[in-house]
Amino acid sequence: MARAVTPRRKTINTLAAWAIGLLIFFPILWTILTSFKTEAQAINDPPLFLFFDWTIENYAVVQERSDYMRYLWNSVIIAGGSTVIGLLIGIPAAWSMAFVPSKRTKDILLWMLSTKMLPAVGVLYPIYLLFIELGLLDTRVGLTLVLMLINLPIIIWMLYTYFKEIPGEILEAARMDGATLKEEILYILTPMAIPGIASTLLLNIILAWNEAFWTLNLTAAKAAPLTAFIASYSSPEGLFYAKLSAASTMAIAPILILGWFSQKQLVRGLTFGAVK
Repeated sequence: MARAVTPRRKTINTLAAWAIGLLIFFPILWTILTSFKTEAQAINDPPLFLFFDWTIENYAVVQERSDYMRYLWNSVIIAGGSTVIGLLIGIPAAWSMAFVPSKRTKDILLWMLSTKMLPAVGVLYPIYLLFIELGLLDTRVGLTLVLMLINLPIIIWMLYTYFKEIPGEILEAARMDGATLKEEILYILTPMAIPGIASTLLLNIILAWNEAFWTLNLTAAKAAPLTAFIASYSSPEGLFYAKLSAASTMAIAPILILGWFSQKQLVRGLTFGAVK
């Protein structure tokens, strides 16, 4: 039986959740507030929180200096493309490991997870030379493939976990009814795993969107995403905190909107539909 929760306990839990949420969100909030300050106000001591002269000059300067829409479009293509390709590879791979395991399935899963422990700088040089030979340096295609391969272990692991929770008897019944492998994955497995696929998709879009190491080392101008857009405001003359904050706010705004929309609409709606 479920344990009863007192109103006092509910209030304490709610306040604790809000406090933790605000603590996590505070750096983002501070960046947004700093973007509306002048450079002098941004480095003021003591720091100014709300009571300062608000200005949008930093956003105008950033927009004049950089082609924001080009960086944004590159981020959308690279993050979205790497996630979609990863799902196309990850769904069949996770299906085979979950429902047709072999003696080495666990070893393969652990090996894939171990690749995330390898420092990225350890493989930068060979990948850089390979990209030069293949003509993929500073291209959307090259960066999309690299980010897909980096996040593929996470995609397979997450989907494998969700697929393991689906009863195998359902798939066996579909096979007895004459369903082919393609139909089994598309019409039986995928609809039942939509909440898990949606969660995996959202997480990997965020990971690809925030990736900085590979985007800064494998791009120069043509395929540079928003992470390179932010890094361009770090100069030898020093950091211009207000303008850097404005560029950061413009870079994180799309992913914040996506996260809010996914939480309020996508994930909740898909979960409700799956339960229903």
